[in-house]
Amino acid sequence: MANLRIAIQKKGRLSEKTAELIESCGIQFNTGNGTLRSEALNFPVELLYLRDDDIPGYVADGVADIGILGQNVVDETGYDVNEVKKLGFSRCRLSIALPAKMPYNGIKDLDGKRIATSYPNILGKFLAENGVKCDIHTISGSVEIAPAIGLTDAICDIVSTGSTLLSNGLKETEVIYRSEAVMVANKGLDAEKQAILDRLLMRIEAVRRAKSNKLIVMNAPIAATPEICKILPGMKSPTVVPLATEGWNSIQSVVNENDFWEVIEKLTAAGAEDILVCPIEKMIL
Repeated sequence: MANLRIAIQKKGRLSEKTAELIESCGIQFNTGNGTLRSEALNFPVELLYLRDDDIPGYVADGVADIGILGQNVVDETGYDVNEVKKLGFSRCRLSIALPAKMPYNGIKDLDGKRIATSYPNILGKFLAENGVKCDIHTISGSVEIAPAIGLTDAICDIVSTGSTLLSNGLKETEVIYRSEAVMVANKGLDAEKQAILDRLLMRIEAVRRAKSNKLIVMNAPIAATPEICKILPGMKSPTVVPLATEGWNSIQSVVNENDFWEVIEKLTAAGAEDILVCPIEKMIL
């Protein structure tokens, strides 16, 4: 059986998160410092460790079958690949920033300005859509210093917390694009590799689903059980088991993290007691 080749960033926070995701899918690798290629011990995949902006080209050319990287890199490079799945981590934004003391009243204030960026295509598209003409300076690194040394009037760069902008005397003025980690695939995957990808996607979805849900277990009077079951969302329906104590049930269900506290408040009001909350490692529907 051929291995599915996965291209990932060789270093950085997105690389670390990708490695965590793959490990949580039960896939094991022998890796060491300086490793550029690694074959899984227990699943038909191998990892290629590449520069992030090289990944879309490798996937488009079929050197790698799939890639995991930032959506911003996919859109900036413009290679013809299939977006398979948004992965929900390494979220960030691409923003225009000006020197803190420079007045700013709206997008039209950028007309005629010089902007330094590593994302000329995304920036150019945004400016064109807003009818703004700027002089775009494409640089590969240290974008934040450009206004201070007189190279440009503004910058357009990836922002996570904004602390780097602040430390360089800049203020964020326009968010032009939002990004997160995505999985992309070569458009010509054969049936064998597609089958491996489908198996991998099932594992990834089980891990991601588990992280956003909690298992809750509680005790409740039999009389309160119907009302409590109406409150609980459950995957199909809550599990209800009689307790040794007459007149009581043990009830368990899965609750989404976003709804957790609202559901808990309703459960206690309906008569639930001794509520236990447990993390879920994997969740397969």
